[in-house]
Amino acid sequence: MAKKGNLSINSDNIFPVIKKWLYSDHDIFVREMISNGCDAITKLKKLDMIGEYTYPDDFENKIRVVVNPEEKTIKFIDTGLGMDADEVEEYITQIAFSGATAFLEKYKDKANDDQIIGHFGLGFYSAFMVAEQVDIDTLSYKEGAKPVHWECDGGTEYTIDEGDRKEVGTEITLHLGEDTVEFSNEYRAREVIKKYCSFMPYPIYLEKANAEPEYETIDASEKTDKDTVIETIHEEAKYEEKEKEDGTKEKVEISPAKDKVKILKRPVPINDTNPLWNKHPNDCTKEEYLEFYRKVFLDYKEPLF
Repeated sequence: MAKKGNLSINSDNIFPVIKKWLYSDHDIFVREMISNGCDAITKLKKLDMIGEYTYPDDFENKIRVVVNPEEKTIKFIDTGLGMDADEVEEYITQIAFSGATAFLEKYKDKANDDQIIGHFGLGFYSAFMVAEQVDIDTLSYKEGAKPVHWECDGGTEYTIDEGDRKEVGTEITLHLGEDTVEFSNEYRAREVIKKYCSFMPYPIYLEKANAEPEYETIDASEKTDKDTVIETIHEEAKYEEKEKEDGTKEKVEISPAKDKVKILKRPVPINDTNPLWNKHPNDCTKEEYLEFYRKVFLDYKEPLF
């Protein structure tokens, strides 16, 4: 008589295999971490659209990537829907359980999946290909939710406790190994983000922890409420002498007096959140096509077509 059964998996044995062979390129963990953050933001946007959440005024959805060479860490911080303790245990500690799939099933009549990227529940574990320890600090969008702290050193054991995160969203910290510490370098991180995430749907900002502040000077009229003003600079009007038809000279104003402000340099996202394929061809200019070609193919000559 034929016998039926279920395959079993020994987690102690399978986890090292996942860490080493989940992806052939170890730098792809950056794409997976950022994709997860984008999915979390997309889910919260959909909840806002169907009335289950309300964004604060002037809120900006974004992904922050923070590198710290001294501590050998790289952080991925999103403004998505976050998780409570039960969700962390369900989505993080179950290998190949997809939070995206669960979300789409729950809201299948109210939300489409046009921007949700991950469906297989494995991408998070790419972090362990480069990290000796992974920490998660998260706060769910749900009213009354408590922040959660989760950490795992790459084995099958983890700890979960109440955290101290104050804002809705998730922060994932990767404590890099000696052979992967390159990813805590700002220039290496920028290179990988551009390689995999140039056209992600939400702005991605790269920061270096404890970096010296940078400044820029703008016209006072261009200042916004989000700018941090260091000082106001008054520039006097500028004149030059010009000779009149009768041979006499007069002072002519060539630049009027104006006020400028020195501000903390505004962060600039690495990625393009509105690529050409999202536009109608009639709305694209020749310069936009050329810029897209240069960005994608890293060729500053004009294309031959």
